[in-house]
Amino acid sequence: MNSKYDSLRKQIFIECRPQTLFSFFTDPEKMVRWIGRNVLLDPSVGGKYRIDINGLDIAIGEFREIKPFEKVVWTWGWANSDIMPPGSSIVEFTLTPQNNGTLLELYHYNLPTEKTTSNSNGWTHYMERLQMLGEGKDPGIDPWSIKK
Repeated sequence: MNSKYDSLRKQIFIECRPQTLFSFFTDPEKMVRWIGRNVLLDPSVGGKYRIDINGLDIAIGEFREIKPFEKVVWTWGWANSDIMPPGSSIVEFTLTPQNNGTLLELYHYNLPTEKTTSNSNGWTHYMERLQMLGEGKDPGIDPWSIKK
């Protein structure tokens, strides 16, 4: 297979402190409110995570770097995927204090070209949910978490 790879960059401003936002990457009870319907994670370097989006799509990877309140880096991929298997790409989140909030930037590296659009749409969806949570709003049940 001869896939080409892309990188993706997204950013969103969230009106909350980096300390508040950071917990949504390290606390499974908080993470499941913005992504997935079932989250298992060991938020330590080398620790694994598993995000069950809808019973069919399951993201699996491991934490590569954790800088409290500043940065989270993990590998990313999908269970049972040949194109993008678990751990085959890297997702980096940086949290930068800005004005009265946090600039959240996402970089997704080593992304197979054929997965760029779906991952771009996915990260937009989930970052908007994270923004609502960080700002104290309830995004409700993720419509994407309902079984296909």
